[in-house]
Amino acid sequence: MNDKVKITLCSGKGGDGAIAFRREKCVEAGGPYGGNGGKGGSIYLKADEGMNSLSNYRFGKTFKAEEGEHGFSKLCFGKDAKDITLLVPVGTVVEDENGEMLADLYHDKDTYLAVKGGRGGRGNACFKSSVKRTPNIAENGMPGEEKVFYLELKLIADVGLVGFPNVGKSTFLAATTRAHPAIADYPFTTLEPQLGVCYYKPDKTFVIADIPGLIEGASQGKGLGFSFLRHIERCRVLLHIIDASRDSDPLADFNTINKELFDYKPELAKRKMVIALNKIDLVKDPAKIEKFKKEIGDKYPLFEISAKDKDGLNPLIRKLYELVDDSKKNDKNLNQPADNEEKVYKASSLDNGTTPLYKIVKREDGYYEILGERVVRTKKLINLKTDEGIDRLSEYLDRIGVNDRLKELGVKTGSTIVLDGFEFEYYE
Repeated sequence: MNDKVKITLCSGKGGDGAIAFRREKCVEAGGPYGGNGGKGGSIYLKADEGMNSLSNYRFGKTFKAEEGEHGFSKLCFGKDAKDITLLVPVGTVVEDENGEMLADLYHDKDTYLAVKGGRGGRGNACFKSSVKRTPNIAENGMPGEEKVFYLELKLIADVGLVGFPNVGKSTFLAATTRAHPAIADYPFTTLEPQLGVCYYKPDKTFVIADIPGLIEGASQGKGLGFSFLRHIERCRVLLHIIDASRDSDPLADFNTINKELFDYKPELAKRKMVIALNKIDLVKDPAKIEKFKKEIGDKYPLFEISAKDKDGLNPLIRKLYELVDDSKKNDKNLNQPADNEEKVYKASSLDNGTTPLYKIVKREDGYYEILGERVVRTKKLINLKTDEGIDRLSEYLDRIGVNDRLKELGVKTGSTIVLDGFEFEYYE
């Protein structure tokens, strides 16, 4: 089961705006006639309940959207590139390279805008004014984005089965649902989480997840601890299954597993938990079980069952359904409509305008380099193939104070200035 994958997404570059003039017979002073470029393709991640794994994205795949079409003469706009929508299972968490969560696609059809296509450049017809009647300038399309994402699937289930390996979790799942997990008399028969729907009544159901057996040290990554534990986070109720026929102390087994759960996520200590003493028909020392029940007291609902013989399951299923139903009623997030709006993060909203427009660094080779996300972005928009484009860049740099800052740093006439790979000489 592929429950964590790495993918690279590249949105499309916007199309360049066109520089053109209307030249037709009997049309005097036709003026600028260049159209705008089309928008580059964006890439969305969308939760789909028909997906059950991230296997389509294994091996670090790269997905690229198309570029927008360039503008044409006669005010013809370039065509927008098609957006790409990648389907992922419900319950997928999107993280960046630093492990920061960007989106939690918890509901069906939840959508996240992962990389946004570049804006198309404006043609020279957009720069016409009463002062500048024949602008010989257009904008380039904005480059697309390239980002690395980690997709992590956390199963969404109502009840999660936890406990040591070989305590009967798979047998319980098979006895209460129509799932057919592998069952055998040796530890770690189940190597990946299994889901099944339990029908308490024809119109009352809940989903059970069989989480593969945990071991001591799982919360520190021992065995496949992290791979298993991440799926428990989504469960509303935890059913802790204990093998009552073991020679070990059931209370010690119970506390060991709970410690791993709570060390991994302290919030799990607040989750509703039910205890099932399984294989009760094979118990050789009833006094040990009575001692366990006395020590647990009223802290947790406790049931004695035999999953193999389907003995004692009905009261347990009834209790699980009641807890799940109560959890859903109290879950305000689920009672609200799913938020299907695009999540678009912009630099201005992240830094609240506190990030400087630019900074200037004097390099070892004597060049002065202008750095800054916003100043580079503006430079990319300007078509520098024409004299008017170069003049426009110069006017912009002067307007934001670059010339004054260069003088403070001791720039001299003839010094080389570098901005995003574009070099030009400084003159007073």
